[in-house]
Amino acid sequence: MEWFGEWEPELTAPKPREWPRVILRGLAMLTGTGLLLAIYLLFYGIEKILPLGVTKYIAQIWARMGLFLCGLKLELRGKHMSQGGALVANHASWIDIFSFNSAARISFVAKAEVRNWPLVGFLGRITDTLFIERRQSHARKHRQALLERLDRGDQLCFFPEGTSTDGMRVLKFRSTLFSVFHTPELIGHVWVQPATVTYYAPKGEIPEFYGWWGDMGFLDHILTVLARSRGGRVRVTFHEPVKAADFETRKALAAYCEGVVRKGLEADLARA
Repeated sequence: MEWFGEWEPELTAPKPREWPRVILRGLAMLTGTGLLLAIYLLFYGIEKILPLGVTKYIAQIWARMGLFLCGLKLELRGKHMSQGGALVANHASWIDIFSFNSAARISFVAKAEVRNWPLVGFLGRITDTLFIERRQSHARKHRQALLERLDRGDQLCFFPEGTSTDGMRVLKFRSTLFSVFHTPELIGHVWVQPATVTYYAPKGEIPEFYGWWGDMGFLDHILTVLARSRGGRVRVTFHEPVKAADFETRKALAAYCEGVVRKGLEADLARA
């Protein structure tokens, strides 16, 4: 599913004077990713035997490097829960991968198409991202995978809107993914934490600058950010976690999280 909204800005190619910045940032990203990936794979193999937890820190370092090279400063509000469970958040852009990995040591749940994205898909595969097919025939298999991950104490980040937006609104949370929290095996001890991500555009750019939606090309948007993002900010707000057992249905839980995240975004934008 893609969200198109009422309009979509035209992404123009970087100007000649902007290409040196694009090239320098791009080379730095590729070089840094290559070095960190080598270290990550080394510990990934070790942690198959001895769970040291080092790979999560390496992923966080990579994400913070990504934010820096995208011209963004991270601001944190609230406290990320310490127990295993689910982080549910609004979704504005591919940059959310950097934003949430910078803010907390988590794994993502993403739509299956992301698996084939350049670089991002590869990194998602080796960092334990759980890819979900939209087909109903896969529902039982994915439910079991979610159960196993949550039951072993993983912290998984969901984007219940099912699509990215312009970053200026929160779409209705789809309750389907919340059903796993209401299974008999997990309902008694699963925590769910709503989180809000808010982007503040660089001076002179439109407020929706970091949003990625509709027919925007992936590479085009990356080039736009690398070329023109200087002095931007991203705020990640962790709201109070709740227990799944405190809600009678998955729809009630989804509606509650949606409301909390929307209020968080509206408050952040009002203070911009």
